[in-house]
Amino acid sequence: MRIGPYTLKNRLIVAPMAGVTDRPFRMLCKRLGAGMAVSEMITSNKALWTTAKTLRRANHDGEVEPISVQIAGADPAQMAAAARLNVEQGAQIIDINMGCPAKKVCNVAAGSALLRDEALVGRILEAVVQAVDVPVTLKTRTGWSREHKTALRVARLAEDCGIAALALHGRTREDMYHGAAEYDTIRAVKQAISIPLIANGDIDSPQRARHVLDYTGADAIMIGRAAQGRPWIFREIQHYLDTGETLPAPTVAEIRQLLLEHLDELYGFYGEYSGCRIARKHIAWYTRGLRGSNEFRQAMYRLEDTAQQRMAVAGYFDRLAGASERLEYVEAEASPDEALAG
Repeated sequence: MRIGPYTLKNRLIVAPMAGVTDRPFRMLCKRLGAGMAVSEMITSNKALWTTAKTLRRANHDGEVEPISVQIAGADPAQMAAAARLNVEQGAQIIDINMGCPAKKVCNVAAGSALLRDEALVGRILEAVVQAVDVPVTLKTRTGWSREHKTALRVARLAEDCGIAALALHGRTREDMYHGAAEYDTIRAVKQAISIPLIANGDIDSPQRARHVLDYTGADAIMIGRAAQGRPWIFREIQHYLDTGETLPAPTVAEIRQLLLEHLDELYGFYGEYSGCRIARKHIAWYTRGLRGSNEFRQAMYRLEDTAQQRMAVAGYFDRLAGASERLEYVEAEASPDEALAG
């Protein structure tokens, strides 16, 4: 899988997710088998470029290459300026967000709301491609609504504008994350364009990954929600693609170590106050469906400092290890926070 001059180590890519794919999460997923990870969306609004949130999202210190940064906005000139700024700050690939279905993004005519105006889509793509000397990719959906499908037209437009690769989530904006992903649409788009196509949507197991690659003919797959609390899914998928065999579930001891290391990275990246609060959702995802996890989470949410939080997590996994060497899911798994995906 190539994007411009960059050859990825495999065909597995971490989807951009606001509030999730920060530097600690991206680095962890790459360590556990992802070939590339796209950053959280960075706004094209210049007034927000110097905020702590934007500066943190643009922090790529120590990150494994290639560094892909997603930008979001609705004004071609602002998007071009945002692309240039992020390249100056280390971005090696610029990704354009035309896929986020969140209301707060669509309400400012960005994300998947752009799919209602294909002429504007073209102007934004041209402006960003012409603004930088690095590859530009596009993340989009099959359309604004089921009655307004744009996937084929937008894909051809993207190719004509010089987009280096296209990531397609197999749902419309109207669908959000409900219903089945449209693999037929992804397949049709792949057959219509010559640039690399990355399939996205409902890829939550090694078997599903193999099916999507075979059925759609996609050059790569993009995984988002299924990696929340389960970043080892990338090595599981790659092992299955390579051998046709399923890896054993991780041991409790391994997950304990991975989560504690993840927490340490979050605490260092965000600091005491924000680190403790941001870590809560990751802890909830890691423990979702495990024995006694609901009671553990309710107690964990009340902890206000990182030392107590870390100790509580270690103690919970120690108790699990006393009952079983490997993770045992005994509760119905709650759905991840779908509003976060970009």
